[in-house]
Amino acid sequence: MNQPSRWLVLSDGAKPTEDIYFLESAVPALREKGVQVERVVAARFFAAARFHGPSLLRRFAGANLLLCRSLPFSWLRWLARHRRDFGYVVYLIDDDIVAAADDVTLPAAYRQRMAGIAKRQPDLLALCDEVVACSDALAARFSARHPNVSVLTPPLIAPLPTLKHFDAPPSVHSPWQIGFHGTRAHLQDLLHITPALRALLNARQDSQCEVMLGKHTPPALASLPNLSAPDPLPWSVFRHYQARRRVHIGLAPLLQTPFNEGKSFIKFLDIAAMGGVGIYSKRYPYTEVVQHGENGLLVGDTPDEWRAALQQLLNNPEATANMAQQAAADALRVGAPQHAVDFWQARQR
Repeated sequence: MNQPSRWLVLSDGAKPTEDIYFLESAVPALREKGVQVERVVAARFFAAARFHGPSLLRRFAGANLLLCRSLPFSWLRWLARHRRDFGYVVYLIDDDIVAAADDVTLPAAYRQRMAGIAKRQPDLLALCDEVVACSDALAARFSARHPNVSVLTPPLIAPLPTLKHFDAPPSVHSPWQIGFHGTRAHLQDLLHITPALRALLNARQDSQCEVMLGKHTPPALASLPNLSAPDPLPWSVFRHYQARRRVHIGLAPLLQTPFNEGKSFIKFLDIAAMGGVGIYSKRYPYTEVVQHGENGLLVGDTPDEWRAALQQLLNNPEATANMAQQAAADALRVGAPQHAVDFWQARQR
């Protein structure tokens, strides 16, 4: 197999997905092997391909293409005309877009945006040699729509911190930090456990909680004095924030919905990156990586179960610290970037 190769990431703005699954996990090692990689942002106006396509073709003819999530129709038409001028084409996807468009529990603007992407997906799939999905469940949904579907689970691209923040048990003077850092797409999941979180924070002054939803934070939580609700951060800013923020407990509720069923276990890696122990819904994908009581807790859907899990972690600080240590070790194992390097190396053309 010829090792030197070229990849063009033709991006429509899904930068977190591109970074996690390719640009920051695999590309540094690929470049050391002589692979050339460039990310080009596809302009979002109708005539983009007509204005920029010819120069792009001159620069990247023969390159492999990575398409992530979506592209404007103008670019899809241009790629269809010039498909033979490129090498191996991969469609990378980490959400069930069709399920998101149909999920009435999601924010209306988000659903509308997902519906627009869903309309373009058949054209994207027709261009690609392979679909790469973030989980087995999501891959299974694409298997009926494309003959070549593979799975690349999320790599860990954040450094893992020391666990010195576990040195002191929770107290009024040194409260333990609880974090929910999901997007608005998980607002209903958070609302479901809000009674448990509110009850715990009202009863205990040895813990504080951060919910990064800004004005979309549930009012029942936003009014609590030991809860902060910063605005969501842009991806690049959040990466820096994640590297310095420490939590003791991370929250990852996930209700049983078609959209959630296509999710990956990336929250396991995110919580480990902040130095925390996660409480996870007891269902796929978390059951793939979480061993209850060893590297996190798996709980049912009732608020009482979530409150009991929070109390267990706060009341047993030494056991919780041990779980955090095991979670970090397991994050390094299941999220080893070498998995991504090997995956993309096998697709060099």
